[in-house]
Amino acid sequence: MGCELSGVHSGHLVGAFPHEKVPMDKIALYTTEGNAKKMRSVGKGRFLRYYISEVHLIDPRKGFGGFFEQLSTVG
Repeated sequence: MGCELSGVHSGHLVGAFPHEKVPMDKIALYTTEGNAKKMRSVGKGRFLRYYISEVHLIDPRKGFGGFFEQLSTVG
């Protein structure tokens, strides 16, 4: 249908932080290449980490795109 996957990450840690860009010092907050941290690890306060999974699609010919987010749990 002409759509392509877009973005440098496929999700992010649930929490209050800006995520317009993925700075290399914050890569552990994202599900992305180069992040070797286990998703099932504990974060600050010894709480289990939860992630938002994202799918970004763009149509470069028509000049628009969209995305879908959903809470992911790792059992």
